[in-house]
Amino acid sequence: MRHRSKTAKLKRNASHRKALLSNLACSLIEHGRIKTTLGKAKALRPVAEKLVTLAKRDDLHSRRLAIAYLHQKDIVKKLFAEVAPASKERQGGYCRITKLGARMSDSAPMAFIEWVDRPAKEDEAAAETPAAEAVVDVATEEKPAKKTAKKKAAKAEEPAAG
Repeated sequence: MRHRSKTAKLKRNASHRKALLSNLACSLIEHGRIKTTLGKAKALRPVAEKLVTLAKRDDLHSRRLAIAYLHQKDIVKKLFAEVAPASKERQGGYCRITKLGARMSDSAPMAFIEWVDRPAKEDEAAAETPAAEAVVDVATEEKPAKKTAKKKAAKAEEPAAG
């Protein structure tokens, strides 16, 4: 009997699967949120959460274990400096998976995987993106001052050019 053998194989051999999960974990640490297939996101969650638990210890041995798994020292620095301190109060459940629906090309189920406690820098940057402004514009149904100022400037330049 094969007890406790619940590994998502993802149609890859062991070394390819380990490399894939290592690269996905590096991308998640670097970007804070990645879009991938649902199966890969479900396989990545335990790996990423174990890395955060390792980083919360913050000692030399845990750094060396993280470097041995991720193979990128700058990503390990970010894990220990930004991601783990943001989750220091949380006892587990550091990742969130949000289902997106099927991919157009092959109907593979897609999902976002992201940190529950994202660092403050990313939240501020996300609030300043144009997409966030567009959502506010639609909700209030007002024209933003920046767009009207640009239109006025364009109208002022037209008679001068002609």
